[in-house]
Amino acid sequence: MKPSVVPSSGLTPASWQAIHTASLDFLNKHADEAGRLGWTTLRLFGVHPDLGVIRSDFCRAMVLSGDLVSEVQADFIRFERTRYFRDVPGRSKGAVPIWAARR
Repeated sequence: MKPSVVPSSGLTPASWQAIHTASLDFLNKHADEAGRLGWTTLRLFGVHPDLGVIRSDFCRAMVLSGDLVSEVQADFIRFERTRYFRDVPGRSKGAVPIWAARR
């Protein structure tokens, strides 16, 4: 995915660049461990199929903040300022990878 092409509704160019940068950093530093711990593509990069990040209840770990990941555990990912928990009751189902969402 290109850092200059916003892939989803609800993202500004600046927010997309931050997410893109953080995602590349995550893939370089933590992808193997995340995969070993059961983190899937959808749990990392999921968004609403039609509304993108506008529906934050569909957004998954790497598309919420653009912060760098500092730790990956089986049940959460720690970012610079927050944590994302893998299993949260009420989180909407039906997400698609950000690159497959309609724009």
